[in-house]
Amino acid sequence: MPKNTAMKKLMPYIPKVVSYFFILLFCYAAISKALDFENFQVQIGQSPLLSAYAGFVSFAVIALEVIIVLLLIFPRSNLLGLYTSTALMSAFTIYIFLILNYSEFVPCSCGGILEKMGWTEHLVFNTFCVLFGCVSVWILRKETNHSKRKTSFLLIMSNFTACLSILFLFFQSEHIIKKENNFTRRFLIHPVIEKQNMILDNDDYYFAGQECSTLYFGNRKYPLSVTEMDTTLLKSQTRYIQPDQKKLNFKNISLSVKDLNYYIYDGTVPIIYKGQLGNDTAKTISFQDAYFNSLIVQDSSTYAIRTQSAATKNFTLATLHLNSLSKLKMHDRILEKQADGVFDLDGILLRDKAENELIYIYAYRNQFIVMNDEMGIRHRLNTIDTVKNAQIKSVQLSDGSHKMNQPPLKVNSHSFAYRGLLFNHSALMGKNESKSAWKKADIIDVYRTDEQVYIGSFYIYRKMGRKLSDLYVVDNSLYVLQDNLLTKYNISKQITKYFRKGEAEKP
Repeated sequence: MPKNTAMKKLMPYIPKVVSYFFILLFCYAAISKALDFENFQVQIGQSPLLSAYAGFVSFAVIALEVIIVLLLIFPRSNLLGLYTSTALMSAFTIYIFLILNYSEFVPCSCGGILEKMGWTEHLVFNTFCVLFGCVSVWILRKETNHSKRKTSFLLIMSNFTACLSILFLFFQSEHIIKKENNFTRRFLIHPVIEKQNMILDNDDYYFAGQECSTLYFGNRKYPLSVTEMDTTLLKSQTRYIQPDQKKLNFKNISLSVKDLNYYIYDGTVPIIYKGQLGNDTAKTISFQDAYFNSLIVQDSSTYAIRTQSAATKNFTLATLHLNSLSKLKMHDRILEKQADGVFDLDGILLRDKAENELIYIYAYRNQFIVMNDEMGIRHRLNTIDTVKNAQIKSVQLSDGSHKMNQPPLKVNSHSFAYRGLLFNHSALMGKNESKSAWKKADIIDVYRTDEQVYIGSFYIYRKMGRKLSDLYVVDNSLYVLQDNLLTKYNISKQITKYFRKGEAEKP
């Protein structure tokens, strides 16, 4: 009985506490968004659900938060404020649920007091806010003489309408990354046959290279490690590298293996280490010679890199010669600017070691560039999709940095070049393709790199929902990483007959 009495005394304070909490929450959120409105508008534009409405929504959200604060402040409108704030939190909750479960593009958090929270934490927080809001409305019904039926009806309808609005946006808004394009694929008959697979201890591995009958892997979780595995996927061993310089502010360490040597590098420092396979000590061979965000080892002293021009701030390709007096040679005319010179020029730098060719495939347009080792252009070729111009919208912020203000239309995801062929993991669905198959598999398109010839395509099916994260081709085998699953496929003659029989790789 005393407990019930105490509870009855506390009940009237719950709506007040919840109202004060919502006032603080929405007041802070509105002010923080207004003070950093430029960045907030970019974040709204990144949303797969709201990118088309970024201009309107960015103003509307701030205005709605201010209105809710005013409704909650005054006693006569406090109940309406609780209904509205609860409905708004319901809309935020269903929005986050859709982002986490049905969107391949997860945008940045939308600022405010919870900016440092992840999306899952946001979901939990918002759910509790909705519950507390409903409890507060239910307690206040007695003061307004609302019946249980009326209160329940208003709560259900207000929250249902808010959630339905978000669902409507989700289904009506064009998910730009999955947009169908007017092109047709030719699927090959049994081009690859699964041979064997292996479960790895984590899903952060990527292919670093191959020597003889051994594959080498880097790991994003353990960046100073090198894992070697025989091509039968039966034996593996991991070594941990000890670089001679450790006290540096590393941000993006990567590993590459070539000619019985391994190379550890981070272009944001910038530094390149070199060590012999089997030896855990790596020595610095380049420090502060050039900043870069992509690197290909050509030989022990020559590297192809993608960097950013100090004059134009655009991405550009360059060659780093460690044994030359002038170490850095810029090749400004290879990448062709269409928009901002940064995101529109993003892509993957590859090397076909059997053909001594460098290849750059754009991420957001249907083009790849074939070059010799000196970065002389041999061909500008196209993939089969129809995206000629990068569909990128970005803004330059006051600090000079660029940010995308809507989800980009990605064309090419992962690629590998081998013996005159480009194996490209496409991000776009072709004409008349099965949507159910697209959801269950990743598509690899195969092209020749010496002329404009599309050979065909094939599926790599997702085992247990695992998506393709990297691929590697050697001899007549295709190796695929799908999260922590490594699978080996035999490549049939439908593809291998197109392998170019060029000169052996130069030392």
